[in-house]
Formats: sequence, structure tokens, C-alpha cells
Amino acid sequence: MSDSSRDTAEGAGWGAAELGTYKRLMPPEVEKISWLNPKTLWAARNGLLASWFGDPTGRTRSRWVAQRAAAGAPADKVIRRDDPDRFSFLVIGDTGEGDDSQYAVVPGLLNVGQDTRFAILASDVIYPVGSADDYGTKFFRPYRDYQAPIYALPGNHDWYEDLDAFMRVFCGDAPPLAPEPAPRAFSRAWLRALLWHRPRKGDGRRLAEARTLRSAAVQQAVQPGPYWAIDAGPVRIVGIDTGLLGTIDAEQGAWLREVSEDPRPKILVTGQPLYVDGEHHPCAIEGGGTVDDIVRDPAHRYVAAIGGDIHNYQRYPVQVDGRRIQYVVSGGGGAFMHATHTIPRVDIADVTEKDFHCYPLRGDSLAFYSRLYGRRLRMRRFFTLTEAEAAAVVAERLGIPLTRAQQRTARITWRIRLVAALLGAGRRPDRTARLRLPVRKIYTQLFSPSSETYSPPFFKSFLRLDVTPEAVRLRCYAATGNRAQEIDPPVEDDITIPLV
Repeated sequence: MSDSSRDTAEGAGWGAAELGTYKRLMPPEVEKISWLNPKTLWAARNGLLASWFGDPTGRTRSRWVAQRAAAGAPADKVIRRDDPDRFSFLVIGDTGEGDDSQYAVVPGLLNVGQDTRFAILASDVIYPVGSADDYGTKFFRPYRDYQAPIYALPGNHDWYEDLDAFMRVFCGDAPPLAPEPAPRAFSRAWLRALLWHRPRKGDGRRLAEARTLRSAAVQQAVQPGPYWAIDAGPVRIVGIDTGLLGTIDAEQGAWLREVSEDPRPKILVTGQPLYVDGEHHPCAIEGGGTVDDIVRDPAHRYVAAIGGDIHNYQRYPVQVDGRRIQYVVSGGGGAFMHATHTIPRVDIADVTEKDFHCYPLRGDSLAFYSRLYGRRLRMRRFFTLTEAEAAAVVAERLGIPLTRAQQRTARITWRIRLVAALLGAGRRPDRTARLRLPVRKIYTQLFSPSSETYSPPFFKSFLRLDVTPEAVRLRCYAATGNRAQEIDPPVEDDITIPLV
């Protein structure tokens, strides 16, 4: 097994290394998404409109589900497979940027996942707005050599065009929804409808050609809608659609309660994580209750909850009524990297730093962002930290041991401390708190995608889950973009979850 980021800096992808072969998989021309482009920001306006004028996602979702039911989809929305008692599957989160960081994941994923029975894309299949003509280079082309079905859960970006393309690709070529009656003039709904972004006319003309890239019989999968359950071997995998604003409607909530009553052990996959960045986000259900209430109910036998949306890996082993549920963030499948160095010292639901796992390591995240800011602000000599310096200052600010096994303690100067404070390392209140650069909220919403790096290390990741009647083994594999990690993807986390 190759070194991981927890072993050496080289295992994290730092230093001179041979570039991976992933560029051979990429199309000749690659779209580079910039969220500083007013055209892109305007196209992605629906999330903001939903928060201002009311969220129509639940009603639209219900109409999609009704359409699929009328077309013969199973009423219980359960996909029943013939997997054996022992099998494996992949989970890949937030994939669809279509650039180097997405394609860099593919060679290692194919090596690790060649014997898996299926894969699940968890959140944001296509950026920036889920358009049908983007599926060629951002879904069909990158996964054309994966010889198994792929199921998907939409993220907020897939909802920016009312889920039209997602339904066409994953749900049996579903026809467009019929227009709704016009709302009352000058109402909030009328204002929202007036400004709402919809699929452009003629979108999807290249979709038939793109489908030929994944046309083998073993690659085909049709799911009953944007949320579903999969009965696979000894487990039930439950996938929910959290829409534009990270909640679920009453109809989906009732379905979730019903499918959760099945006696099999369960794994939840969701568009947004329930624990992330040291905080609990239980996911509200319209009409009352939360998704996490359902997950925590011992009668439902959930053993893990995996969410996308945040572009890194995190794991929180939470004790619930004498048993442990693994809450996982897995959004490192292809989009720009969300910082981990801004995660405060973890102390939530009896989960502490010694229990918490993340990838990239906080020190690597700080080193990555210090280079990024140094380049963007043309102040490389001031901002750039080595990986050893970044790890040392993060350990000091959080009061934790160094996390890399073979790392020497670097001397921490005033410049290193100032850069760490400016970039929000550990979020510890200090004199520079007001000066911190927006590495988390504003930055990742508006500027991070435009600052996407196109050379390793990328700090991407994906999950492999190996299921037996007794346990599920969950491993987080890294993808750096370097050749060494393509050939033998390093394991950044490895946990066995008992089912009995």
C-alpha cells in the first residue's frame, strides 16, 4: 500500500512528482468555470431567488415523482438488485466540473473500483447549473470506462434548471414537466417566476451522442426519481434529495419514514451532510421533524449517513443510544476544494479531535490555500507556507499533535502565524479575526471556483464500501493528480462498521 498524506508529504502529493495520465482522458477543450463571470452568476440565481421568494423545489419534485409513477416507476421507489451477500460499491461526491480536478479522480477510481457492483454520485452531478449538454464532458466521458451502473442524487446545482437534465439522464429519459399555471400578478411567486432561470431552448441536442460513451448493457441504470432506495445484498441504501436549500418536502419525508422501517441495516446518502465542519445540520422535513431524527431511531438501523455538497472528506463517529453512527462528508469527487484548516477543534456530540478524521489534513489545506492566495494576490513570498510550516501552525492554533507521522516540527515565525490567522486556520479568536480573508463562506461561494488549480496536488477523494452480512468496510481513497497515487491510490481513512 502506498504512503498516504498521514505518512509523508510525498503521499499527500507535494514535491516533484510525475504527472498522472488523467489528461489523456480529457476533451481537447475544457470549460473553466468562473464564478466571477456575471453570466455564470446570473444563470445560478435560483438558489438566491428561492431563499428570497419561497422555495418551489418540493412542489416541482412532487410533480417529477408523479410523472415517474405514471410511467411505471415502482410506488415504493425501491431499486431491487441481485447483489450477493458480499459486494462492493463506490460513492463519489460533487463531481461535475469537467476539468482537471474531476478527471484526476478517474484513473484511481477505475483501479480501486473495477470489481464494484455500482457507483453512487452524491450531489452536484453537473456544474454550474445542471445543463443537459454538459453531461457529455462531465458525466458520460469521465466514467465511460466504469463497467457498472451509476445512480445519482441531485445537488443544488442540478436544481438550478428545475432538475430537467438530471431526470432525462437518470430517470428513463423523462419528458419535460408541463408548465404550471401563472401565479397571481405581483405576488412573491410571480416575482420568483419572472426571474427564475430555466433550461435554455434546445438544451440537450448533444445528449444522444453523449449517451454512446456509456452504452454497454452493464452500465445501464434507471432510477425511480430524484430520491430512491437500493436493496443490495444485506443492506438497504437510502438516497434523499435535499433540493436547493438543504431540506426535504413532506411527501419525501413520509416516504423516508416508510422505507426506513425495513428491518435491514441502512446507509443514508444525502445531497448535504448532517455533520460538517464541527457543526450539526439535522436537515429539516417540511411539516416537522428532521432527517437525523429518522437516522437516530434505533428501530431504523442506520449505521452511516454520507453527504456531499462540501468538497472534502470528514468523518464523525457519533454515539447514539449505545451504538455508533458514522456521519461522513464525501464531496471530493471533482469540484474545487473546500478548506479543512478552517474547521475548529472538534468537540461535538462527544466526538473529539482523536475521533475526527478529515482529508485533506488541515495543514495541507492551509498550505494549499496559502499558495492560492499568494498567486492570486501576487504576494507569493509573504503568503506561501510549506506543508511543514502549515501543519505546525495549525497544530499550535488548535492545540493538537502533528498529524503526519514523519513530519518534523517547523519553526513558527510571526509571518507564519499572521498568514494562518488571515486564512482562518482553526477559527481561533485573536487580534487578526477582523482581517481574515474569506476562505470559507464568501470565498468558497464566489471565488474558490475561479481560483481552481489545474496542477497537482488536487486533494480529491472517493469512497469504496465493502459489504458483508457482518459489517461494512468504508475506505476513503485519495486522488492527487500524480501518477503514483493513480497507480496505487492511498487510503486516507479506513473504518469497519458492524451490521450485527
